[in-house]
Amino acid sequence: MDILITNDDGIASRGIIKLAKLAKAFGNVTVIAPKRQCSAMSQMITLRCDIKVEKEDFPVEGVKAYSITGTPADCIKVGIAYLKLKPDYVFSGINNGYNTGFDIAYSGTVAAGMEAVMNGIPAIAFSVEVDGEFDIIDGYLQDITKKLIERQPLTDGIWNVNFPGSFIGELKGNKT
Repeated sequence: MDILITNDDGIASRGIIKLAKLAKAFGNVTVIAPKRQCSAMSQMITLRCDIKVEKEDFPVEGVKAYSITGTPADCIKVGIAYLKLKPDYVFSGINNGYNTGFDIAYSGTVAAGMEAVMNGIPAIAFSVEVDGEFDIIDGYLQDITKKLIERQPLTDGIWNVNFPGSFIGELKGNKT
């Protein structure tokens, strides 16, 4: 499986590095992320400016990575139209902060997933509590992702996964 990973927190964020490491268990991973922080941009795209695409040294072995001067939605467009990628899935995140309630409407993380769906690619958005621990993510991300991939892919929406920012010993269960 070919997986395209993006986010709205930028190419050097802790969450995207963690997601790329864990996603390698599911297939070939390419990262395309904004050069800078792009939270709360929703599905904004760049129309009247050039987008610079730059190959990056990424701290996960075997992962190709690019940064762009555009938005999270632009990352999907660049991957498909410019880099000619044909991902089987888009993973977006791991966002620094929950994407729940009305915040979903503003989320660049969720919007990148929606851009993927608009291009016929199923997507999963991942988030964790602001500045949260990754302990639960380490323990559950692969299992939850595997269960979602095994289900019929959504064609009219995305899976939106939010992890608590606590330690695994404090977890009282999960819903998948």
